[in-house]
Order: sequence, then structure tokens, then C-alpha cells
Amino acid sequence: MNTNAHTFNTFWSGQVPFIASFAVQQLRLWVSTNPWFTGQEYNEWFDLPRGTLDSLQSDYQLQWTDLGQRLMTGQPFTFEDRRFASGNWSQPLFGSLAAFYLLNAGFLLKLLDKLPIKDKKPRQRLLYLVEQAIAAGAPSNFLVSNPDALQRAADTQGGSLLSGLLHLASDLQEGKMRQCDSGAFKVGVDLANTPGEVVFENELFQLIQYYPQSETQYRRPVFIVPPSINKYYILDLRPDNSMVRHLLQQGHPVFLMSWRNFDQAHAGTTWDDLIETGIIKGLQVTREISGEQRPNCVGFCIGGTLLSSALAVLAARGDKEIGSVSLLTTFLDYLDTGPIDIFVDEQLVAYRERTIGGVDGPIGLFKGEDMGNTFSLLRPNDLWWNYNVDKYLKGQKPIPLDLLFWNNDSTNLPGPMYCWYLRHTYLQNDLKSGELDCCGVKLDLRAIDAPAYILATHDDHIVPWRSAYASTELLSGTKRFVLGASGHIAGVINPPAREKRNYWTNNRVTKNPDTWFKNAEQHPGSWWNDWFAWLAEHAGERQPSALHTGNAQYPALESAPGRYVMQ
Repeated sequence: MNTNAHTFNTFWSGQVPFIASFAVQQLRLWVSTNPWFTGQEYNEWFDLPRGTLDSLQSDYQLQWTDLGQRLMTGQPFTFEDRRFASGNWSQPLFGSLAAFYLLNAGFLLKLLDKLPIKDKKPRQRLLYLVEQAIAAGAPSNFLVSNPDALQRAADTQGGSLLSGLLHLASDLQEGKMRQCDSGAFKVGVDLANTPGEVVFENELFQLIQYYPQSETQYRRPVFIVPPSINKYYILDLRPDNSMVRHLLQQGHPVFLMSWRNFDQAHAGTTWDDLIETGIIKGLQVTREISGEQRPNCVGFCIGGTLLSSALAVLAARGDKEIGSVSLLTTFLDYLDTGPIDIFVDEQLVAYRERTIGGVDGPIGLFKGEDMGNTFSLLRPNDLWWNYNVDKYLKGQKPIPLDLLFWNNDSTNLPGPMYCWYLRHTYLQNDLKSGELDCCGVKLDLRAIDAPAYILATHDDHIVPWRSAYASTELLSGTKRFVLGASGHIAGVINPPAREKRNYWTNNRVTKNPDTWFKNAEQHPGSWWNDWFAWLAEHAGERQPSALHTGNAQYPALESAPGRYVMQ
């Protein structure tokens, strides 16, 4: 995935007065030069009735005149938009810049909404690119038109500008815009510090077994597959919000995979490799060390997709011995992939296959920095431009947040694996078909016949909750679907003690997700308590905790968090 370089900024300014007919022609000209729209019949998109344009222009002129009068009479400006929330923006000069920008941006979006674009993807792409231009054109993004940055430069006698340049140089060197300073936390000290040992490793992953944190433990261990994107410690952040630590305190033995950060030496790794040499091997070692054939398996995000694929492969081989499966914000049916869909088409996937996937071309890596920057630009005002302003214009360090530190600790994906994943999920959505070849068998998710706990989060823009709900149609065992509040990460990492957010439950899994939600009961606080109660039902009896890790065949190799997470 990559951002589209041909943005609308060349054609649009937040300060030039909005003229509806001219804006339509500028949009038409820009679309004609943009590769995303090559080969499409786009001229009819811009055939708007004269009355529609006149109405837009008339409404605009009324508001423009009102703003002009406020400027001429020196009235202060006020804004709800947090980019312009400080008192400095109330001054007529700077306030008028913000006000006219917001006015122009709003009317440009109203114009877009009027365009008769029938197909969903072209409309989404056009809206995305125009929103990028609007976000980039905010007067707050430029030193000369940002009174807060100018005030700070004056107060620090230029020191903030020097700090901003240093932040910019550091980010350019890393190839990514950091939302959390690299020195804010240290892995293994502040984060990922739950005691345990690495009990197995191969070229793809390390397996960590954690020490118990209760006098008795359930018989069945929890086997966790984290995302292969970024590092595993999203599930083991600080002690108070570590899912791993909470599971241990509940009495669950925990085994967790730590994927390596793939480099060029491992660039040829395939999807099948991650399934066979990765997850299936990790599950085998977990069974052998614990002595329990039916672990409770947990997968988060793409970790859940990989885990489900591995369990389907094992089921095709006659091995259905698992206690349960928990899928946290996971795609199995890619029916709606949210904003990410705008990037994915046959042209992109074929390009990646040729350049890094080994299809009539080289084998390479999909860089973690590229993925991180792309995800940030899906929410440009919240995850991109605000950090540019604070770091580069004001010279401020970002607030140290563990979730953002993890988010910046990106990892590379091997090209062949990444390309297989893109084609068979986001592009073709045939992972669910039951017809794909994987590890020598047909991959049929319906062969997974075990109790399933499926979590989605209401505001998830990476795995929209209705798509996560679609997993209920693909798995064959009993199913419990729970919907948490918030988004893809903050909605999952929500420990009970904080008493934050809420979640919805409905014991009846219906075919239609909206019917499920309409009849769901809302509960205050964290969904973790609901999951812990469900997991306990599938964990077997309790017994005295085993204080050692590994066994004779798999002795402890090094202390957690291990070497791979440091790569």
C-alpha cells in the first residue's frame, strides 16, 4: 500500500475563494492526470445541474460575506476545531485564515457529495485524496500562519525551531514520522516485562512461556498468536494494561509467539511458512511442554487470520484438538475492509508481486515504515498533521504513550507472504472459499469446530466490526460475539481496573449484525471480564501452578522478552 502522490493540493487552496463551477473543472482536470482513475469514464461525474452549482455558490457567498464583515469589524473568532482552539487564533488576522479555510473545505466536501459517481471505490478514492489535500492545506500546518508556533518561537528565542529541525532530521533518517519518542520507553524494562522464558525458537519466531502469577492454574494453557505486523508486546505493555499479565493472574498458563522482524535473509518467507513453520510448530511445542493437547488459542488482528488458517490446515489433516479459539479484531471474511480498500486493486497487487513477491521479479520486503505511514494518513488530522505541527513547528516532544510507542515499533513483512495475503484477502476475498491450497491441503475455515469467542470494536477503521461479525458464519463451533467500544487497538487493550469504555453482548448470534446490535445489551467497563469468564469455562480444572518453564526437550533459552522483539 502506498499513498497517492498526485494529490489535489496542486489545484486547490484553502484561502482562494470557492467558486463552484471553477472547482468542478479543477476536479475534472486533476482526475484526468491521476493514475487511480486511468481508463474510467469520469467526465460524467462532473456534469452537475446548473441549479445545484448556483445553490452551493449562493450559500457560500452568504457565509463568506459574514466572515468578511467579522474580519473588517475586528471581531474575535472562535473555533470548535482543536487545530484552532487556542486564544491566538481568535485574533482577526489568524482567525480569518482559519475561518476561510474551514469555509472553503466544507464547501468543497459538499460539492464532492453532489457528484454523480455511482461506483463506490472511485468515490472513496476521490474523497480520500481531497480530504488529504484539505488536511495538508490547513493554515496551522505552516509556520508563518500558525500563531501558536510563532508565539512559541518568540518565547524560546528560536529554540523551538531548532528543536523542530532536529525532530524532522531524526524522523527523516528513520523513514517515518514518530508519534512517540524513541527513548520514551525501553522494551523489556518499561514494556514487555512480564517474567517468562523463551523455550523455543526457529528462523521465524520465538515461543515465550510465562511464569505463573497465581497459586493454582487451569490445566489448559492459552496459546497466543500476535500480529506479524509490529511487535508482540501490544499484548504485554505496562503491568497495569498487559493482557498477558492479566491472563496469568486469572490462572491461565500462557505461551506466546514473538515473530521476528523479517530482514532480507528471510524475505522469501511465504504464507505457508508462517502457517507451518510458525503457528503449527508453536502449537506443537505448547502441547508438548504443557502436556495438554487442547490449548485455548488466541489470535489478534492478522494473528487471528494466521491462527485460523493454521487451525483449518490442522483440521484438514485430522487434528481438531483445541479447547477454544478467540479472535480479537480479526478478518476472516474481507467483505468490507474499510478505508484501506481504496489502496487495493489488481494494479497494486500485481505491482507488489513483481517487485517484492517473486512473480517474474525479485523477492523483497514490505517495509513496516510504509505500512505505518499509510495507516496514519487514513486519519491525517489525528495521526499525522497534528504531530507535524507539535514536533516540527513547535519543537515539542510527543506525549509518551505506550500504544503509540508500540505503533512506531514497526516490522517488515516478507514479500511473498505479504503478496499472497493481499491477493487472497483484500483483493479477492477468497480465504473463506474453502478452495485455496495451503500447506498441501485445502484451507477450509469451516473445518474449525471449537467454541469461538469473536471480539470486534465499534469504531475500528482497520477491521470494521460487521466484517469481524461475518466470522460467525465461517466457524463451525459454538460462537460468542462481543462488541467493544473504541477502535482497533484502544478497544482491545482496555484493562478492567481503568473502568473505561463499554461493550455490548447478545447471546443470540443472528445472521444480520445490525439485528444482533439492535438487541444487544450494553455493559460499562472492559470486555476482558466477559472474556475471562468465557475462557474459564474452557480451561479445565485448576491445579497447583508449575513453577518451571520448558522441559527436557525444550529447555529455557533466554529470559523474556527475548532477542527477536529487539530486532
